[in-house]
Amino acid sequence: MSMQNKPQMVEAVMFFTGGEVNKAMFFPEFEALLDGLVGLPEFADQQVKAAYLLINPRLLIRSAVFFYIDFDEQGNADTGWNMPLRHLAERAGRGPDLGAGPIRLACRSQCPVSWHQMHMWDPDLAPGHNELTILREAVKANRLGILVEEDRPPVELDRLQMAREEKWHAPPDPGAELSRLQAEKEEHEHRVKTAQLIKQLRLRIVSMTQQHDDEVAKLKLAAEQQSKQLKASIQELQQALQQKDKLNLNLKADLSGQAASLSNVREEMTRQLKAAEQHAKASAELLRTQYEMEMQAQVAAAVVDYKEQIAIRDVELAYHSETDGQLQQEITRLKAEREQLVSQGGDQILQRLSKLGVVFVVYHPGAGHLTIPLQDVGRYQDGPMSYVAAKCFVSEEQYSSWLAHYQQPSCEALLPNGERCAMPIDRVDTPSRFVADESNCCARHKASKRKR
Repeated sequence: MSMQNKPQMVEAVMFFTGGEVNKAMFFPEFEALLDGLVGLPEFADQQVKAAYLLINPRLLIRSAVFFYIDFDEQGNADTGWNMPLRHLAERAGRGPDLGAGPIRLACRSQCPVSWHQMHMWDPDLAPGHNELTILREAVKANRLGILVEEDRPPVELDRLQMAREEKWHAPPDPGAELSRLQAEKEEHEHRVKTAQLIKQLRLRIVSMTQQHDDEVAKLKLAAEQQSKQLKASIQELQQALQQKDKLNLNLKADLSGQAASLSNVREEMTRQLKAAEQHAKASAELLRTQYEMEMQAQVAAAVVDYKEQIAIRDVELAYHSETDGQLQQEITRLKAEREQLVSQGGDQILQRLSKLGVVFVVYHPGAGHLTIPLQDVGRYQDGPMSYVAAKCFVSEEQYSSWLAHYQQPSCEALLPNGERCAMPIDRVDTPSRFVADESNCCARHKASKRKR
């Protein structure tokens, strides 16, 4: 074998997807990937788990660094990614034995440089799915075509030397010494294996503890967010209740003011009626007195003058009688209007109409023709959309989204240029079957959202 093909330590990078190694490359290829010379479209828009490995000529792992790397939508590596993988491998602590003695292991729970810890991950060491074992088997498969160190040839027979006959026999009583050496060797191997097993179990415990802490942190964050949402909902409900109370107080004040105004109008009409009656009586009495006085003063007047005066008085009496009749009709009309104003309010009119068989029917898409009971008229006036959404057994937001979809059944997903897709889609006729970001998207955008 020439000097150029002599096996040596190899640096490689392997990528994990779904707990399996699905991509491997030499470290120079990985550097070209970081420089943007090549890309990996199969990892587009993903954060991928990867491992940097140092492999000896016998296809055994000597060092391992577990790290994350991000890829953009075109499959190019993150230009801001910068981790000293070789430095981390050199400074890493001891890990499990993968066939060539304890490896150097750098991961999230065993990171020699603390500020890189957030960009690293812990391998799963569970039995049956040990990711270190998966790496070891992937290296043994040698998909990269690494030069392997050939086995040493057997010693030639000509180079063998035979000991003298007197040295054929073993020294006296060698059994005890061999047994002792064998026992010490087995004890040393047992201690080494025990230490490696303890190291592996400790690493697994640290990994599980880190995972548990991450899950607890996620649960705490979710609980805090839920608590904030509940507090915000409670505050909104309290504000709505205060607004309702304030509105009720204003309505009560308005009703009190209207009742007082109607009472004042009634008193004023009564006073005017009495005044009109008194004025009519006084006018009639005055006219009668004047007539009698004039008649007595002009008895001796000429017959012609007497007749003229009688005609004038008759005309005046007819006029006043007509005026008196008009005043009586006006009084009767004002009384009827007053009684109508007093007895008829807005709610009473609706009740009278309801008793007469009048029904209130409205039409809304998705709900059809709705017959609104008298007791629900106020709630419908306050929020028609909310009332119809409740009749359809959906929230007001879902009904509004469905109504927009019903009126224009097209894809509402946004394209990369910021415009709507607007591809025609099937119309969902029932609001309860409408699912936001699902029913109002075409098949392509549904699939992309599920994948995301």
